[in-house]
Amino acid sequence: MKKVEIYTDGACSGNPGPGGFAAVLRYGGQEKEVTGSEENTTNQRMELMAAIAALEQLKEPCHVVLHSDSAYLVNAFKQNWFARWRQNGWLNSKKQPVENRDLWERLLVLCEKHRVEWVKVRGHAGDELNNRCDRLAREAVPR
Repeated sequence: MKKVEIYTDGACSGNPGPGGFAAVLRYGGQEKEVTGSEENTTNQRMELMAAIAALEQLKEPCHVVLHSDSAYLVNAFKQNWFARWRQNGWLNSKKQPVENRDLWERLLVLCEKHRVEWVKVRGHAGDELNNRCDRLAREAVPR
């Protein structure tokens, strides 16, 4: 199984507001950047879209080490939030509908195809690829 390293980030101008997302994929000495945007979104949606867009680039099942500064994204997997959401009919602990269900469902399908390790990085803490994704995501925000 190929091992791919991915860094992701999302950005939003206002929350909600116009947003952008970015990912950098690394495999075998090669890199690929992926960016995108939405006119009216939230920062959390952009964090999820960055991971989705990156994983959608992979043409075969891979071992992925995905780095993100989003506690929302990383903790959902490390703490298995989605298992409870599914079990509770996509209601959160407050019995309210889970926000961004559409994107969580897309991401979960992709995670079934790949073996994903989730790594939380500190944002704006000098990590070169995290800083690069932050810059790319901010540049992708529609003006």
